[in-house]
Amino acid sequence: MRAAIYRRFGGPEVLQVVDDAPRPTPRAGCARVRVRAAALNPKDVLLRRGKLKLVSGRWFGERWPRIPGVDFAGELIEAAGGFDAGQRVYGMIQGWSEGACAAEAVVPLGELAAMPPSLSFTEAAAIPLAALTSLQALRDLLAVRRGMRVCINGASGGVGSYAVQLAAAMGAEVIAVCSGRNVQRMRDLGAHAVVDYTADDPLAPQSPYDAFYDVFGNRPWSEARRAIRPPERRRAAPGASQAVYVTTVPDGRALLGELRGRLPGPLAGPARLVIVRSNRDDLDDLTARVEAGMLRPVIDRVLPLADIAEAHRYLETKRARGKVVIEIG
Repeated sequence: MRAAIYRRFGGPEVLQVVDDAPRPTPRAGCARVRVRAAALNPKDVLLRRGKLKLVSGRWFGERWPRIPGVDFAGELIEAAGGFDAGQRVYGMIQGWSEGACAAEAVVPLGELAAMPPSLSFTEAAAIPLAALTSLQALRDLLAVRRGMRVCINGASGGVGSYAVQLAAAMGAEVIAVCSGRNVQRMRDLGAHAVVDYTADDPLAPQSPYDAFYDVFGNRPWSEARRAIRPPERRRAAPGASQAVYVTTVPDGRALLGELRGRLPGPLAGPARLVIVRSNRDDLDDLTARVEAGMLRPVIDRVLPLADIAEAHRYLETKRARGKVVIEIG
């Protein structure tokens, strides 16, 4: 089958497109998907570089070649798990197996859902990992509620674009941090205020934040804490999570904060690391928000599978304004 592959860790140059990749082996509890589009994420870059070998449990060996990609949209090749053959589905391949940038993929049934009817394959593929990450960070870790003042740092990227929309839909006052060229786009997505980090310091706000979501990963808790309200003044629902800071980047500081954050009761730390989990319930939640007009995909560019290396190079610049999507064909 046609697929993008890589046979060793490295830069974008290790990626190539072949027409004779082996088809994935069907497994119990999984569905075979004819992939129409796949979206790229920073996770894809880290996996390709070999930066996640330790946490993926593959430090001592890899299976080559590997097929990149975790976000997909396509059609079921055969009926499975209550879905009909030919039904349009989308989702995120959990863990470290990848495999979305190919003509076919085998996906656990719990990691896919019916596609939003109003979206194309390209649009649907742009949603799963990025939107799931922000949904779980805002809803589950920061417990965002109506009236909270929430700062989204790195708001113009794939994850940040969804964070702005979701936080606004949750009733929060959203302060988006991005470069000047993205100010109007953030307002269009629902931000109440926008901070141009090239001109102003987002950690010196006129009014402190109730929660800080560090999507970009360059504002650690040690810095962000000065811009957050003290616990007794935080706007939050009774019994809500004590977390007031969440990051997406799993460096040493974030991992330590996550361990502290999982301690019971008052021992829990205020900083957390969001570790996204793919599940049908949350995908259905996102679908409902799309169909209700509360969430829309933000796509920077769409490229054919033949340009997978170019797409990875662009993603590595960290300048993407939304998602980068690969059309499989």
